[in-house]
Amino acid sequence: MKLGAFSVSLSVKDIETSKQFYENLGFSVFAGDLSKNYLIMKNGNALIGLFQGMFNGNILTFNPGWDENASTLEEFDDVREIQRQLKSKNIALASEADEQTTGPASIFVTDPDGNVILFDQHI
Repeated sequence: MKLGAFSVSLSVKDIETSKQFYENLGFSVFAGDLSKNYLIMKNGNALIGLFQGMFNGNILTFNPGWDENASTLEEFDDVREIQRQLKSKNIALASEADEQTTGPASIFVTDPDGNVILFDQHI
């Protein structure tokens, strides 16, 4: 499966404090909106999303169709195809994409240790 860009989405208590911390580790703001309590930080190919008050716990995130610069990939597995492949392997989905649609969609799964994985397609 071609899953696209990978990032870790962190649920943070104070986005400004977290922003400063990750800047000290060499990350810089790549996308997002501080006034809306979310930022995407980048250091080379590494991506970290900072989200204040949006969800509980941390999430592993894949973006089918995007590389680590949010550029569209010429070839990728649509999130609905990923969904079909996961189902064929008996992986339970916490939320599903409508297979009758095209374009942006997302699905969630939970790994055996309770870690949430988001497949979030924007194109």
